[in-house]
Amino acid sequence: MPVLPGAEPFRHEGGEAGVLLCHGFTGSPQSLRPWAEHLAGRGLSVSLPLLPGHGTRWEDMQLTGWPDWYAEVDRELRLLGERCEKVFVAGLSMGAALALRLAARHGDAVGGIIAVNPANKVHGATAHALPVVRHFVPTTKGIVSDIAKEGVTELGYDRVPLHAAHSLRLFFRLVDGELPQVTQPLLLLHSPQDHVVPPADSERVLGRVSSTDVTEILLEHSYHVATLDHDAERIFEESFAFIDRLAPGAGKETSGAGRTRRQEGTATGG
Repeated sequence: MPVLPGAEPFRHEGGEAGVLLCHGFTGSPQSLRPWAEHLAGRGLSVSLPLLPGHGTRWEDMQLTGWPDWYAEVDRELRLLGERCEKVFVAGLSMGAALALRLAARHGDAVGGIIAVNPANKVHGATAHALPVVRHFVPTTKGIVSDIAKEGVTELGYDRVPLHAAHSLRLFFRLVDGELPQVTQPLLLLHSPQDHVVPPADSERVLGRVSSTDVTEILLEHSYHVATLDHDAERIFEESFAFIDRLAPGAGKETSGAGRTRRQEGTATGG
């Protein structure tokens, strides 16, 4: 299936510091593109991949699971590491969980983590029924566009594929068990008013990681998709300041003005 307009991956070849951005469950790179463009504009090398099964139609996502999504960001991290002196991982919601697992597994290859409204658990009674219900009911209502700012929408699916949701639940359990292995500096930004991921998930992450360099910032004016909301600029500025503190001047491009690439193409499920 063709990729939805606006859901294409984004890459920018910049300086010696690289950032891998991971989008959320049923979402697309569109939700993080302004963030990616801001960091690219500050001279950083940026990778914002499209996760398998996303950005086309929900039926494609039904054929994928967490190993597919994680494999994609793991590959992108390795590619960034080949051309950058220091690499940071960042993400929104499930994307933040992906970033945390990358940090837990790759150790010193990850210089720091930026997590925005990180998801840690599938909540509600439905979660416990997923192993069975997913075989009889293909989807439930979507979770995209939880945004306080009027006139702004998130590009994503209006349905949640339950096979994928079941896989997500298993992934969160896995990541939760690996959080003590996270030792890198952590910048965690979360919204007190979030209708998708409760603040308890951020508290769980903060309480279980082993990082000693931790910064927590409340996004008082935004809902879940804070990267497109009222606090977006603060996220962009705070994340660059975090990176610049840990890798001073590394965002400066060594030659030329850098090259940005918005990828066009097709995606298939499975």
